[in-house]
Amino acid sequence: MLPSTSDLIKKYQLDAQKSLGQNFILDKNFTDKIAKSAGDLSNSIVLEVGPGPGSLTRSILDAGAKKLIAIEKDSRCLVALAELKNFYGERFEILEDDAMKIDELKIIGGTEKFKIIANLPYNIGTPLLFKWLKISPRISSMTLMLQKEVVERIVAKPGQNHYGRLAVMVNFLCETRMVFTVNKSVFTPPPKVTSAIVEIIPRAKPLGDVEFKKLERLVAAAFNQRRKMLRSSLKAVFKNAEEVLNEVGIKPELRAENLTIEEFCRLAAKL
Repeated sequence: MLPSTSDLIKKYQLDAQKSLGQNFILDKNFTDKIAKSAGDLSNSIVLEVGPGPGSLTRSILDAGAKKLIAIEKDSRCLVALAELKNFYGERFEILEDDAMKIDELKIIGGTEKFKIIANLPYNIGTPLLFKWLKISPRISSMTLMLQKEVVERIVAKPGQNHYGRLAVMVNFLCETRMVFTVNKSVFTPPPKVTSAIVEIIPRAKPLGDVEFKKLERLVAAAFNQRRKMLRSSLKAVFKNAEEVLNEVGIKPELRAENLTIEEFCRLAAKL
């Protein structure tokens, strides 16, 4: 019989560490809902980052994941995860490592696509996402819990308040949608901010034929001075910004928030 997550937390005195951005979820029904939102897991290899005492881990394994590899930096949590390993056996693998430093493709091995399901620490959510975008052809889907405000920035469309660099760079390579928001009360301790689940599915091919780095450079310049017209904000990357804008059929008096991702790609191709 496997002890509950709250029993394991008590047994090993696993207080959530603020320095690691930890907030644990103890409600199994809720973690089941997250795992279920990632679709059918029965033939999937799943990567989980920051499992903590393993509440979402159980739900992923109970949902039938073929293999789950969990990356945990906090050595205190490894003893609790070891109890899960004893219960679930070969389907579950634990690696003590820093998610920002690992080579996911080496860990997964082979050529098979994998899913990522994770309740991400707030302090590294966006850097991790950018790291994963670089290997997006190998990822079939990402189901991530992040700050609601970050999720709104990921799923934003042109013209919306939250539309910016994050929306452009993620949606250039992936389709995104907010799945549901998360009440603070499901966490121990409750965080100060509201969270949300985002689904990110890599596209078969990017929205434009342009290098990621070039697009990133252009988009950063455009949104760095988002209140300015493009003919001004893009002077950082084009000497003759107005001329380039006219050349690709974009009005120089528009602002960054007005452009579609495809239009950003047309501009980036001129770099």
